[in-house]
Amino acid sequence: MSATDASLLASVDARTKLAGSNKMEILLFSLGTRETFGINVFKVREVSQTPAITKTPNMPFGVQGVLSLRGNIIPVISLARFVGSEQSGRKFDTMIVTEFNKSTQAFLVDSVDRIIRVDWDRVRAPENMMSTSATNSNLITAITELEDGKLVSILDVEQILATVVGEPRLPDIPTAQMETDQYLFFVDDSVVARKEITSVLEKMGIKFQQATNGREAWERLQVLASRTWGEDECLHDYLKIILVDAEMPEMDGYVLTKLIKSDVRFKGIPVIMHSSLSSNANKAMGSSVGVDAYVAKFDPAILAETLIPFLQR
Repeated sequence: MSATDASLLASVDARTKLAGSNKMEILLFSLGTRETFGINVFKVREVSQTPAITKTPNMPFGVQGVLSLRGNIIPVISLARFVGSEQSGRKFDTMIVTEFNKSTQAFLVDSVDRIIRVDWDRVRAPENMMSTSATNSNLITAITELEDGKLVSILDVEQILATVVGEPRLPDIPTAQMETDQYLFFVDDSVVARKEITSVLEKMGIKFQQATNGREAWERLQVLASRTWGEDECLHDYLKIILVDAEMPEMDGYVLTKLIKSDVRFKGIPVIMHSSLSSNANKAMGSSVGVDAYVAKFDPAILAETLIPFLQR
């Protein structure tokens, strides 16, 4: 790793303190075009020059091969191929090694720029901002704007990884015992994550409502909580669990959890954080804002096992 790359990530552990402040840090990078891309620093393990890549037969779409990184064999994925900016003969000499969803992989990029700190409320869902980019919008989970007006597209790397490894096969999952008018509420900004969560909940027989970012979730939860209840009734009788992602446009899961836990109308309703950010630091931050459990994405059986005890309370 070059001195510049090392300095970019030298204080990643310290950045976990940002969680709960509704701020995030984004590593900016280029894929050889005029567009600027970004990835949440929490997902980045290191940045380095790309070593020799070993080609393997029958590689999935977008996988350039594998490499050995400190004794571990990891896939090397071409982001340019996914966003449609791949240029014949162009070599990507820089790689971003990421760790999320309990897996490690390297993403090839043209170059890394710098790390910026932004408020989550300045990070918008793609449909909320104008963009002239030709990038596949399905792979953009959020967009933010730099001080000079330039837009940064934050890639949905979870969806890219799911495309590479395929969708997980749902194991045998127990059916939840719930009343017909009881339900779960979940929020996640990733299309692939919402699809996976929905599959588990449907197999468990759990009714649900959902949102695509923290601010939308809070607005919908406010509507649910403002309902007029009958005698001896409360929200807890119907809304049994709130499942939140950690990193989301407009409001992150930590701030959303703080709001829920500080509102007496949600008293007794467990909040479970379901996140691709599975480090001990992120779990500790979740605990500090009051989450009742922390589940790493994406293991259908573990998610179901975590939900069942809370549903049976």
